[in-house]
Amino acid sequence: MTPAVRALEAAGTDFHLTEYAHDPRAEAFGEEAAKALALPAETVFKTLLARLDDGRLVVAMVPVNARLDLKALARAAGARKATLAEPALAERTTGYVVGGISPLGQKKRLPAFLDESASALATLHVSGGRRGLEISLAPEDLVALTGARLVGLSRS
Repeated sequence: MTPAVRALEAAGTDFHLTEYAHDPRAEAFGEEAAKALALPAETVFKTLLARLDDGRLVVAMVPVNARLDLKALARAAGARKATLAEPALAERTTGYVVGGISPLGQKKRLPAFLDESASALATLHVSGGRRGLEISLAPEDLVALTGARLVGLSRS
């Protein structure tokens, strides 16, 4: 089991795990998950790490069919600017590989921000901590476990 699954089990949170055959040639990991599991793209959230202009790292979760608005993320985090973290830094910080970064069970707990579109969903889907593994859970449970703030983070 992954640290994400262990964190959910330790918290007693209701969740569902789904595995799919990951294609090693895939580059859009979240979109691959949505397609493989026949899920609406707006319910599948990618987990991204960003570096703020003051050096802090933060976690942002947005639907796979949207782009992260880095200006909105910076504002929400109280910074002037945000840039996506380099993949190697994201992997070292979270303990997960790119394409399998879960917002749950990361090595270091970082400030987290969840796109406000999640509040309209009964269930959302995030990486289970490895490519080919998705966790389905209630948005309010994800917020409770990550301490995420709901903010407008996505743009089409």
